[in-house]
Amino acid sequence: MRKIRALGLSSGGLDSILSALVLLDQGVEVCWVSFETPFFSVENAKKASKQTGIPLVIKNITKKYLKMLTKPSCGYGRYMNPCLDCHALMFKLAGEVKDTCGFDFLFSGEVLGQRPMSQTRASLRFVEKNSGSDGYILRPLSAKRLEPTEIEKKGLVDRNRLLSITGRSRKPQIMLAKKYNITQYPAPAGGCLLTDKGYSLRLSDLFSHQDQYLESELELLKYGRHFRIDDHLKVIVGRTETDNRNIEKYLNPASNTVIEVNDFPGPVTVISGSATDKQTLFAASICAGYSKASNQQRVSVKIKKGTEPEKTVIVAPVLPVSCKKFMIEQN
Repeated sequence: MRKIRALGLSSGGLDSILSALVLLDQGVEVCWVSFETPFFSVENAKKASKQTGIPLVIKNITKKYLKMLTKPSCGYGRYMNPCLDCHALMFKLAGEVKDTCGFDFLFSGEVLGQRPMSQTRASLRFVEKNSGSDGYILRPLSAKRLEPTEIEKKGLVDRNRLLSITGRSRKPQIMLAKKYNITQYPAPAGGCLLTDKGYSLRLSDLFSHQDQYLESELELLKYGRHFRIDDHLKVIVGRTETDNRNIEKYLNPASNTVIEVNDFPGPVTVISGSATDKQTLFAASICAGYSKASNQQRVSVKIKKGTEPEKTVIVAPVLPVSCKKFMIEQN
């Protein structure tokens, strides 16, 4: 008989790892797929693949994800997290890989009752019905608590050797990890920036003021302080040296205006959008106010706008307390 092949969605977390190992114990050939966007990384999935030897397919789905994210049919969670629509989309895209590569079914590390919105019985069923793979999604860790799938009915896996984990306690998974000698895995919380309040406020602001978004703009939302000056203008000010490097990495040199203080340590500051000369000087003053020159009466600042020649201006620093009202995180 040919070997049964299963494709799993992997976040790189312990549940993802264990669900694959449970199937391996049954002789199922497993592979993972991990989807990448600016909102969540595949680094943990890479580590899990290296630790276990399970093959991993990585796909960037940013364009398709944004289409869903701007208008999720089930709405958002506490912040900008569209968990049900997100899971349905990922299973749908995984189903395309399954069909192309000849896998028999899909699986995931989801645990019934672990998350109050996305892992209830009704939520798991909604995702399956809207995934395009109804009946062919297996949750090995909670399978005995769920209705039998077509996978189990057809004997592709032995239901008796699947698990019945439920709830938020991690004790069953930790015990299982010891059995499989899995010692390295990330903490269960987080991983998705759409559940982060600060990032969600910035993303919501971006959606409110733009119809199209570059992937680099979504990356920039992770770094610095963000100030909404008007409907067409945003200013980003680095917080740390790491922020500065990442802002420089993701800014668009052809369209963004870059501001830095001369002669004093300070933030890289970026103007996103069309700014008047007066607004550019205001952004330069904000930059100076967050620099080590903030106690100076007048500060020399260099401004580089797109392909135009760099110029130097003298401004008076605007202290952070005076521009706090423009900060997106405070809105």
